[in-house]
Amino acid sequence: MKRRTDLPRPLALAPFGSLIVMVCGVLTGLAASPGASPQTLAEPHEGATVQAGPVVAEQTAWRLFRGDAGLTGVAAGSLPTSLAPLWVFEADDSIESTASIADGVAYLGSLDSYFYAIDLTDGELRWKYQASMEIRSSPTVVDGVVYFGDEGGQFHALDARSGEVKWVFSTGAGIISGANYVDGRLVFGSYDNSLYCLDAADGSLIWKIETLGYVNGTPAIVDGKVISVGCDGFCRVVRLEDGASLMEIEVYAYVGASPAIDNGIAYFGTFENQVMAISVITGELQWIYEHPTRKFPYYSSAAIAADLVFVGGRDKMLHAIDRKSGEAVWTYRTRARIDSSPVIVGDRVFFGASTGEVFALNASSGEVEWQFETGSSIVASPSIADGRMVIGTEDGQVYCFGEMR
Repeated sequence: MKRRTDLPRPLALAPFGSLIVMVCGVLTGLAASPGASPQTLAEPHEGATVQAGPVVAEQTAWRLFRGDAGLTGVAAGSLPTSLAPLWVFEADDSIESTASIADGVAYLGSLDSYFYAIDLTDGELRWKYQASMEIRSSPTVVDGVVYFGDEGGQFHALDARSGEVKWVFSTGAGIISGANYVDGRLVFGSYDNSLYCLDAADGSLIWKIETLGYVNGTPAIVDGKVISVGCDGFCRVVRLEDGASLMEIEVYAYVGASPAIDNGIAYFGTFENQVMAISVITGELQWIYEHPTRKFPYYSSAAIAADLVFVGGRDKMLHAIDRKSGEAVWTYRTRARIDSSPVIVGDRVFFGASTGEVFALNASSGEVEWQFETGSSIVASPSIADGRMVIGTEDGQVYCFGEMR
């Protein structure tokens, strides 16, 4: 195992620590406050491009949080220039779970403890399943099975067509992390300070790693390696096969987001008001981004384009950052925090905000190209497949956007 502790320690760590512990336990503790009307705060960087950096297959499904095993937040499909709400489904409580889409069905959980399978065409309920407690975990759908965790610490595997239980695995605390899947293995984190790898077929434990804090984000899996960041301030690189620790990189910050990986670099925001780029091959820091004046945590997970990284902040802004230099290209300011994780679709970036608005910004300039007001705060992230976008709100509504016919 290679252990590195040479990354710079954030100056704000000592005074901010007590607040971060609370947020890593709850992750909804900073209240949104109204502010100025949305505006672009910086000019686009000349020469910036927005073609997707990672290579992704033709997208007829969105099977897991962030869309692929590297958690890049890139959709290979397309969306209409102007989107309209095609249907709205109502659950009995808030939705923080980001939907998965497969075989014409949208899957997601709610704080009402139910997990829903919704027809993508008309928004009709296919089936629902009651878990042990609230569901914040984003589901993963693979080979006709849907997987997700709940606040009671149970990780569920259900038949995607019928909702029938295939197996349930119990951890020691709540599960907010989504599961990643590669080669018949599921990897996810738990608030019992552990990272788990299960056999997808029967739910048996393959390996378990104890960490020093909550594991909130979904782990990435790239080239047979699991990359996970958590509330203990470490970025861990673990061998998928047997759980062997390959590297621990101390980042001196609590992390609630999931890492986005491309070309051996992990990108993620922290509760120390920074966005980091770290090599998961050498363990070396590439850059740290901080807004010059607004110092707020990041809970949103990053999306990666060819030259840019996009991430939302609790500073009420979406940040577009140059991948090479770590410098701001543009920022777009909303009226409340952005916990929703952006998704890149062609030359646009889609995300939700705590204002209740869903935005599509031009990825090069940061200018608004489409906007919709739901009327309720949004924590969940967009899911894109089959020319449609699905996103839930904190008043329990699920919106499906597409081309009105």
